[in-house]
Amino acid sequence: MRRRRPTDEEIIENIINRMFEIAGHSVCYEDIVDRKDNWYQQYTMTEEQDKIWRDWVANYLKKECKHPVKIAERSASLYSLMWGLKIRNNEQLSR
Repeated sequence: MRRRRPTDEEIIENIINRMFEIAGHSVCYEDIVDRKDNWYQQYTMTEEQDKIWRDWVANYLKKECKHPVKIAERSASLYSLMWGLKIRNNEQLSR
């Protein structure tokens, strides 16, 4: 039996939930879905966490959405730009 591809909303929900999980925040898509403010600036992640998340997004898009490799990688960068959390620099980590 063939699995259906996720809808656009399901894709965004999965990607955002995974981002919060990787960044170590106890927030999920349902917590931010109706917010009109810059919620993504209230939470942070490290550069390493961002890389892990973007790699996960690219793999998710390849596997679940059947995107070609280059499209999946480009889309992962765009998702990071649109919804990615603020990156903490090393100075912020040592505080």
